[in-house]
Amino acid sequence: MKKSLEEIEEKQRKKDVEKFLTGDHLKDAGRLKKNTARKLTGSSQKNGEKPINNAVRNREFAVVTYLFLSIFLGMIAYFAYFQIEKSEAFINSPYNARQDSFADRIIRGDIVSAQGDILASTKTAADGTETREYPYGRMFAHAVGFSTNGKSGIESVCNFQLLRSHTFFLEKILKEIQDKKNTGDTVVTTLDTSVQKAAYDAMGSYQGAVIALKPSTGKILAMVSRPDFDPNTIQADWDSITSEDQSSAVLLNRVTQGLYPPGSTFKIFTMMEYMREHKNYKNYAYECSGVLTQEENVIHCFGNKVHGHEDLNAAFANSCNTAFSSIGLSLNLAKFQNLNRSLLFDSPLPCEFPYKQSSFVLEPGASAGEIIQTSIGQGKTLVTPYHLALVMSAIANDGVLMKPYMIDRVTNYSGAEVSANEPEEYDTLLSVKKSAVLKNYLRSVVTQGTASALNGQSYEAAGKTGSAEFTSAKDSHAWFVGYASKEGMEDIVISVVIEGAGTGGAYAVPVAKAVFDAYFQGTN
Repeated sequence: MKKSLEEIEEKQRKKDVEKFLTGDHLKDAGRLKKNTARKLTGSSQKNGEKPINNAVRNREFAVVTYLFLSIFLGMIAYFAYFQIEKSEAFINSPYNARQDSFADRIIRGDIVSAQGDILASTKTAADGTETREYPYGRMFAHAVGFSTNGKSGIESVCNFQLLRSHTFFLEKILKEIQDKKNTGDTVVTTLDTSVQKAAYDAMGSYQGAVIALKPSTGKILAMVSRPDFDPNTIQADWDSITSEDQSSAVLLNRVTQGLYPPGSTFKIFTMMEYMREHKNYKNYAYECSGVLTQEENVIHCFGNKVHGHEDLNAAFANSCNTAFSSIGLSLNLAKFQNLNRSLLFDSPLPCEFPYKQSSFVLEPGASAGEIIQTSIGQGKTLVTPYHLALVMSAIANDGVLMKPYMIDRVTNYSGAEVSANEPEEYDTLLSVKKSAVLKNYLRSVVTQGTASALNGQSYEAAGKTGSAEFTSAKDSHAWFVGYASKEGMEDIVISVVIEGAGTGGAYAVPVAKAVFDAYFQGTN
């Protein structure tokens, strides 16, 4: 039988009265208070559970908080670093298509020589048409490059600098209000106009490459590669110079990208390894008969000349093939390989332009034929003129290689400096003592050897010639790599290769002499 609502309510009132009279309501309030306190403090021990340590919970929360805070601060630091240090490098990348959009509001800046001669500039016609002009035409083709149909040379390396303007801000604002373009910044190079002209003219109609630089700073004074092109007409000539039947590779910068057998210039490296392995190298003696036969391999001295009795200095000055083939057979090939790697073979190079690595190809266990050929610069070893210039720079600079550079500074169009490059050490390739010894041997090539045309000048020259055979008919590239010094002036280093010309002494040395004469102002 169901109870009525009134009966239920009456029964509940009686229970409440009993609790009040007996004090049970106070017990219930106490239990409620304790339960509430347990929940707030996390100290419930129901069913035997251990109380939760509030300090542990707070520590875990703090760890997570600091972790996320560290990540956030790290991201902020990276974004700041990117904006300050790296953003310009990314914007200046030749692969960044955004750069060309800058030309909508900036007139591309000038490129000038160290003397201030304009090498590239933009002319604006009355109708607003802009034309990039190169006053020296082909002479600076590979060094300065072009900015139409893609970009090369300095036009590529400094594209960002040429397309931004540090014009006085009031002038910049005024032109923007007038919807006129501001003038881009000027790139001032280290290129010496007279030295570049001397190198270009001295090469005549031959193909090849010349690079000249200051070993004490790394400043590049001249960079010539032939065959060349006219950057003023690059757009019109594009199809012809990039055609498949264009075997001369006109756009290739042979200074940094041309790989050649080094010929007798490689005897510098062979001699260095011999000196390392033989502390008594000054006692070296060899009897040159003009020919050396080793396991059916026959080596002749140039022109079958018989040099007779030679010490190491005479063998080097005479560029004696049989002596250096014999030296090569005595070397530890593993150590020889390590030496050449330390001298930047098969290694990255400090270079602003696209380049190819030189390769030393002679493994331990190589045959006698491979050894004697490689030791005199034939074989499979290949070098770039740029690489040999770096090694010669280190020798001339007491073993220290300075990082080569062609951009001296950037200014706004009125001449105010925006940024500047400073000489920077790249690496120490040789000891001071070893470089001093090599200087004496290189000097003997001029005073008593194959580069005698450089003797008796107002400056003191040193270096090594080479004739690198590259066909079965014994056609050879002409090489000279060396340096010259004169009191009161910084030294100059040069690397020359003339393709298919003949001997280094007859063809490459005269080019070096023309460059040295121009650099030292032709005084004799």
